[in-house]
Amino acid sequence: MKVKRFFAKSMAEALKQVSHEMGPDAVILSNRRVEGGVEIVTALDYDENMARQRLGEKAAEATNGSRLAEMQAEQHLRLEDELNRSRSRIREVREQRANGLSYCQSTAPATEVSDVQVAPANASAGYADELASMRAEISSLRDLVSAGSASASRDVGNNAVQQRLAERLQEFGLSAELAGSLSRQHRSGRLEDGWKRSLKMLATGVRTAREDWLDAGGVYALVGPTGSGKTTTIGKLAARYVLEHGPDSLALVTTDRYRVAAHEQLFVFGRILNVPVRVVDESHSLDDILDELSDRHLVLIDTAGLTSADRGYQEQLAELARSHHAIRTHLVVSATSQPRIMKSVWHCYKMANLAGCIMTKIDEALTLGEALGFVMETSLPVSWYTDGQKIPEDLHRAEAIPLVRQGVDRLKGLQNAQAVAEGA
Repeated sequence: MKVKRFFAKSMAEALKQVSHEMGPDAVILSNRRVEGGVEIVTALDYDENMARQRLGEKAAEATNGSRLAEMQAEQHLRLEDELNRSRSRIREVREQRANGLSYCQSTAPATEVSDVQVAPANASAGYADELASMRAEISSLRDLVSAGSASASRDVGNNAVQQRLAERLQEFGLSAELAGSLSRQHRSGRLEDGWKRSLKMLATGVRTAREDWLDAGGVYALVGPTGSGKTTTIGKLAARYVLEHGPDSLALVTTDRYRVAAHEQLFVFGRILNVPVRVVDESHSLDDILDELSDRHLVLIDTAGLTSADRGYQEQLAELARSHHAIRTHLVVSATSQPRIMKSVWHCYKMANLAGCIMTKIDEALTLGEALGFVMETSLPVSWYTDGQKIPEDLHRAEAIPLVRQGVDRLKGLQNAQAVAEGA
């Protein structure tokens, strides 16, 4: 195993040095902030299994592959430091010997030639013994370093591929945790093989709805924060339904009685499509309205974009959850949201017994990995996605493989744009 330390003012500069001197197969064993910049420890020919054997019982302290690599790097560097100290001691002994011989030869009287010859001879013997001892020590240290190198020479390519794969998956938009989990499943082969395998696993993990709402019918409620696209998505669904089945078996409902003129856009859709729009308020409960609309094949419910701090938040979600009608509540998630915001929104609305989700604004997102990772981690089936403002053209049934492919295309587009910007 070839281990080398790199120092630079920034991580980007250090990585450039690694790429230039170690090549694309280098494994980053550790990185840390140091005075004046960063330090990266890299290796070629790193074998995780051999590293565990080499570390022995201490390997149990490694909770993951990254920590194991750090421990291996620390051990290797300790041995190298000890080796360097031994070399320094040898240089010191040689200098002392040279100085001693020079001193004896320059100060000894001519009549005491025999004494002069004896003194350096004795000193030489002593120095020789010490040098031999230190050489043996260095040889032992070299054996340890070599043993560590030999023990870590079989699986480095795989580990390097896993690391580069995890980085690419994060560029795709996945969280570091999910990217690491997927990359560790790739145990051998080329980077491109691992990339394809990870995308397949992602597509398998992204669940989609089995039925088309417009054909199956039922009562569907859309929940989510303000600006996520709930009302516009309902307009697209309603327009698609009217085009396929006519307006007579469709109805729209809104529970947003908390904001002034909150339901005006829904009424506009209703007038254009010739579909009735009902408002839940103090005089008309949700269940009362749904009872009246029981003859409708499809009922779409729009809700207020409330957070847990807003007045009426608990009331609205409880109204959906307690209904004696089989309401299938779906979370509307904007693909432009940060992953933490997506998770926070999910926690806010999951008490409404979420049956799935709808992804919106995917045309505005730089990458789709954030949204795909979110639905994979929460296991929410994706029913629909939207990618523009056109009604109803920009509404699509969700399918896992096409969504992942769009994510790949979006990543390629982003990389091409970055390349053009760097070359400008």
